[in-house]
Amino acid sequence: MQVKHLLLIAILALTAACSSKKEVIDENLSEVELYQQAQADLDNQSYTSATDKLKALDSRYPFGRYADQAQLELIYANYKNGEPEAAKSAAERFIRLHPQHPNVDYAYYLKGLTSFDQDRGLLARFVPLDMTRRDPGAARDSYNEFAQLTSRYPNSRYAPDAKQRMVYLRNLLAAYEIHVGDYYLTRQAYIAAANRGRYVVENFQGTPSVGDGLAIMVEAYQRLHLDDLAATSLETLKLNYPDHPSLVDGEFKPQVPDVDNRSWLTRATLGFIETKAPAPPSESQAAADVRKQYEDAKSSIPKELLPENQDAAQEDQHTSEGNNSNRSWFSYMTFGLFD
Repeated sequence: MQVKHLLLIAILALTAACSSKKEVIDENLSEVELYQQAQADLDNQSYTSATDKLKALDSRYPFGRYADQAQLELIYANYKNGEPEAAKSAAERFIRLHPQHPNVDYAYYLKGLTSFDQDRGLLARFVPLDMTRRDPGAARDSYNEFAQLTSRYPNSRYAPDAKQRMVYLRNLLAAYEIHVGDYYLTRQAYIAAANRGRYVVENFQGTPSVGDGLAIMVEAYQRLHLDDLAATSLETLKLNYPDHPSLVDGEFKPQVPDVDNRSWLTRATLGFIETKAPAPPSESQAAADVRKQYEDAKSSIPKELLPENQDAAQEDQHTSEGNNSNRSWFSYMTFGLFD
């Protein structure tokens, strides 16, 4: 049922986008009238019309009494209209033109809020998405923008909400790093996995992902046979996160199983009986593949073309050539017509 709703909404959105026409704004409207109409459109959630009127107000009356307010509300109109890049551009423009404005904190807040909601489009309302597995670019931008707001304007009315969102974003970014570390473990890139785990431990203290970062470090160091680093990381994990899922009865349990493609006979006999001889150390896998292709091609040659079966044919050919070796030069010149 949700898929049908999505298709219906997509069709309606495309139809509205194709059928919508840009509103013609009366050039004789005064600054007050233009601002009042833009406010009415905002109240009616007609954000496209409100955006057009606010732009017209900004261009026609750049030094009017409503110019600054129109620029601020243009940020909001673009944000509500689902145009994040336009909203960010309007916010950056306002911050650049009015750095000392009493409401400049609102521009910082809307800029961070736009990045915060940028990854949460229409699809996320109907389909559950794991935000920790998505590209963290917008989340990182939002965190940095909220950090600017809280550091420059700690007493802003928007600072408490920004701080709460920063906590969520920090947890999200840390969880994303853990997913990347787990991926490196499954790909046996143990150095990269250890670096990701250490990055989480060093830069995301206080998040729920720190324990996972320590577990990744322990597992990666064990795979690399760095026993001292593995023991130190494991001791830290046991001390601070004794209930971590990787600890079973006080013992560390790797999340990624050992990768062993050997046969059961080879594993049972500790390698003394090999079911398939490995390639020589000096021979790469590519060379082994080429050599196998050569052996396959050789085995497909017909028997009559093999060298051991061509001796008789070569003797017959030599015999026939020997019989013709005593011909005279006249016979060669006349191609044997007068022999």
